Amino acid sequence: MERMIIFCMLFFCSSMALTAAPHKIAKYKQLLKTITRLETTVKDKDVELLHTPENPADGCLFTAVTCFHKGTLKLQPENNQVHSTFTQTIKVLRRFTISDPGKHCESSCESYEKKTPKEFLKSFAKLIKQVIR
Repeated sequence: MERMIIFCMLFFCSSMALTAAPHKIAKYKQLLKTITRLETTVKDKDVELLHTPENPADGCLFTAVTCFHKGTLKLQPENNQVHSTFTQTIKVLRRFTISDPGKHCESSCESYEKKTPKEFLKSFAKLIKQVIR
């Protein structure tokens, strides 16, 4: 009887672990769509250049996402016609977080090269694609 209970508990725990992974991947894929949608509505000329993490070290994902999160605060809509779409899309990006900080990274946001908002978003999308794989 004890073995049966232990087996059931192990089965339940493993099934929960398997269902958690697809949910996160779906969340990242939705985030990727949001970034792509934002690329068409973001102002790219006469704006502040943003620190853009590219190819962060394996354990520095949290730091890179934090840099992207800070950068989204500085994005502006291209014009008044796309303002409402831009605002709704940017809200989705600002809610995105990674719960596991991983190891402490030596690099800071300021150590990354500054790029235009569209290049910034393309790098963010590239990072999310790496996370999905």
